Amino acid sequence: MKTQLLMAGIVAGLALNFGAAQAQDGSGPDRDRPGFTELDLNGDGQLSAEELRAPAEARFAEADTNGDGALSVEEMQARATERMAQRIAERAERTLERRDANGDGLLQLTELEDGRGGRIFERMDADDDGMISAAEFDDAREAMKDRRGGFGFGHGPRDRG
Repeated sequence: MKTQLLMAGIVAGLALNFGAAQAQDGSGPDRDRPGFTELDLNGDGQLSAEELRAPAEARFAEADTNGDGALSVEEMQARATERMAQRIAERAERTLERRDANGDGLLQLTELEDGRGGRIFERMDADDDGMISAAEFDDAREAMKDRRGGFGFGHGPRDRG
């Protein structure tokens, strides 16, 4: 019995880590993680070990496409690719919703420029001369590193568009 519980715990831990790694998309630490109500499968107001393991076991089973009870590298890669494609599609939809100023369902370059590009340039152009000097660029990079925990332009966990 102890061996079965230990194995179930290991499998659940691996599946939770696998799912958590896939959920790293910038939308918050609790994305794809069920709340208490969703976990309380029998509705008794308490969570059993089985109820806590159920989501991880379900994710594991979904990734185990051949049903052999183990995840191959190929199965993990396929699941990660599927999740990545889903996140990219969701992100594209959110971007379109936020940026489509004329409501035509398409993004024109001007709609993208009106967003981030103008503000970033204005922030970097500290002396308002319409040009960014090497010193202004370096200052902006350092300020960005400070805001991003040591990561500058184009790098780091928050560089997600």
